[in-house]
Amino acid sequence: MGTIVRFFQDGGAFMYPILFVFAFGVAIAVERWMYLTMSGAANRALWKKIVPYLKAGNFQEAAQVTSKSKAAIGSILTYGLYRIKSARRRDDIEKAMEESMMEVLPRLEKRTHYLATLANIATLLGLLGTIIGLIRAFTAVSNANPADKADLLSASISVAMNTTAFGLMVAIPLLLVHALLQTKTNQLVDSLEMATVKFLNAVTERSLKAGA
Repeated sequence: MGTIVRFFQDGGAFMYPILFVFAFGVAIAVERWMYLTMSGAANRALWKKIVPYLKAGNFQEAAQVTSKSKAAIGSILTYGLYRIKSARRRDDIEKAMEESMMEVLPRLEKRTHYLATLANIATLLGLLGTIIGLIRAFTAVSNANPADKADLLSASISVAMNTTAFGLMVAIPLLLVHALLQTKTNQLVDSLEMATVKFLNAVTERSLKAGA
């Protein structure tokens, strides 16, 4: 612990904004992870609940269930279910569901892209802190005793590099978490698209049976 504290103190003033960037990134990552996990669970629970209604052709009852749900898939299916009565073709229902999908996607992708931006900011702050530290180091060494210049310069450079190291220590985890959240979001979007296709197939199959 003492080594960590000393490392942080030796880095200078730029360590604090980098630490703030890290804290902000962690807060976003935790919030997004929880939201995506809960959204995925809610989608699966709602889908299992309405599958029996779809198989039975009870679209009105299914619409009542989906309209009361706050799950992402609930909004998409509600658009499709209410469109069934007036739609003449499968494409009409599909377009209505695509419209709802366009409203849902921003909520799923919200704030995730900030993590990549924060990682870049942390890296740049680290480099900036190092450059300013080096400028100060060379300025101080220029007025020092020639015999002590080498030792002073090496010590000053070592301290100045702390900000770059800390910036990278913050940036790398943020980029990894960003990739994980992006993958999780894509999987959730794929599951919504799959549910949409299954819903359309169920409606089409039911229509064919009714026509026969």
